[in-house]
Amino acid sequence: MALESPLHSFDIETDPNIFGAVSLEALADNTPARHLLKLTPGIPTNGHYDELAAIFRPVFAQITTGANERDAKRILPFEQVGWLNKIRFGALRIPENEGGYGASLSDLFRLLIELAEADSHVAHLWRAHFAFVESVLLFKDLAVRGRWTERISGGQIIGNAYTERGGNTLGTLNTKLDEHGDRLRVTGEKYYCTGTIYADWVAVAASHPTRAGRQIALVSTQHSGVKIYDDWDGFGQQLTGTGSTTFDSVPVDTLLPEEQQINDPESAIFQLVLLAVQAGITRAALNDVRSAVQSRTRTFSTGTGVPVRNEPQVLQLVGEISATAFAVDSVVLAAVGEIEIAVADDSLSAVERFAVCELAANRAQSVVQPLTLSAATKLFDGLGASATASGCNLDRHWRNARTVATHNPAIYKSRIVGDYEVNGTAPKRLNAIGDLSRPQNSSDY
Repeated sequence: MALESPLHSFDIETDPNIFGAVSLEALADNTPARHLLKLTPGIPTNGHYDELAAIFRPVFAQITTGANERDAKRILPFEQVGWLNKIRFGALRIPENEGGYGASLSDLFRLLIELAEADSHVAHLWRAHFAFVESVLLFKDLAVRGRWTERISGGQIIGNAYTERGGNTLGTLNTKLDEHGDRLRVTGEKYYCTGTIYADWVAVAASHPTRAGRQIALVSTQHSGVKIYDDWDGFGQQLTGTGSTTFDSVPVDTLLPEEQQINDPESAIFQLVLLAVQAGITRAALNDVRSAVQSRTRTFSTGTGVPVRNEPQVLQLVGEISATAFAVDSVVLAAVGEIEIAVADDSLSAVERFAVCELAANRAQSVVQPLTLSAATKLFDGLGASATASGCNLDRHWRNARTVATHNPAIYKSRIVGDYEVNGTAPKRLNAIGDLSRPQNSSDY
């Protein structure tokens, strides 16, 4: 392909020394410029990933349509979840010989980032599902594993009910498992039940009459004793179903094995899904600022007198947001890669594997959150006060990112990593949230 200029004609396939501005649009026969670049930095071409992306990207494009309106009007994305469920998005990690897609962990998270770019709420609500899938893949009881891989491959979704809103002492749970004949039943109330309103099953954290510590029980959301409420009142991520769920003597289908209560990589996966959501939010902020700058006709007398799309400082700002999106993607996928290697490394003990996974997620969380929040704030600097109009709803990026960033508070993560680096202290599992049994002060630590 040759490009004509007033002075020269260059063959871009053979001449590496093209000077001056070259339109990426011209090079791609009108393909949008972003598609000339790798969608995910640092990841080589992967035939399987390309096949998976071809299946899911058309649905992601559908989900993008109306995402802003759903966020503004609090319209829960039941229809959009249904589209994903129809093509069995939740079965990505299930091996092909068990009815799934056989995606790698990296494949999964690359797709989650793309989904979060389309709608961060929809990507977020799969958090508990994909964390549970990782636990299923580690089940030693092949009959139990087979039962769950069949359900997941068939399109069934798993939600989450781990945390109680208050009234429980740290290290204890008010939600109880009781024996009724030869079957356990669960009774209690939970909050922060992300994804459960869309799910067929829910993983419930409860205390057991004979087992020590927190236990995870799987129950059907279709049982009459389960009540799910859309009462999440956070200012962001309002469509994830992160509200209350009550259980009244609900029979337990599966109780997770005790060895998976302590050292499996589930908690790291939980956190990485949130980081993938933030990566998608950063991309979405870039998309919105790019489109707004391209179409903007109003400008300021304090500028340089050129259209906004040519204003040097505005272009610099958009470039900084683009670089932030690139960096966030890179950090998230580097952490995913480290966890993927750790999970497959049989030479690691369960405790070592847990530590590797937690440290990777903690390091990434400490870096990603301020970057995403910065990008979601910077976009307003390039657009002016009109961009703050409620009809634009551009604040959704900051609101959603800020809300995601509050989960498992990042302020603790750098300390945990630092304690490991300096003192060799292994990270502890976040297996309990509750009230302190007595006041504590600095002398207690």
